[in-house]
Amino acid sequence: MGTLSEMMPESQQHTLSFEPYLGQAGSGDALYDAAFTLVGFCDSKVRKIRVPMTGTNTGDEVISEATFYTDRGPTVATDSRVTLPDGRVSRVLAVLDRDGGSLPVPSHLEIVIA
Repeated sequence: MGTLSEMMPESQQHTLSFEPYLGQAGSGDALYDAAFTLVGFCDSKVRKIRVPMTGTNTGDEVISEATFYTDRGPTVATDSRVTLPDGRVSRVLAVLDRDGGSLPVPSHLEIVIA
């Protein structure tokens, strides 16, 4: 029906920086691409979740410290590094693409952050 920023413009109040995860170097260090920013709503709430089996995630139950809601479109990979509004640096646990279709709800990305 519409995007999050169109249907709920008041939700566009936080800017997060994402560095896409590229994999591991031979040394075992994580490799990241150049940072980009997204605007949306960051809900800093501790939750216990089961992450999908993607990237380095094994489907285990983990603790999420924040969930970020933003418009669909950008590609955000699991394990990407993210800088939260308070300056804390963490990683993306899961990215859920929420398509509202013809329902009167906004289509958006739900990005679960460790």
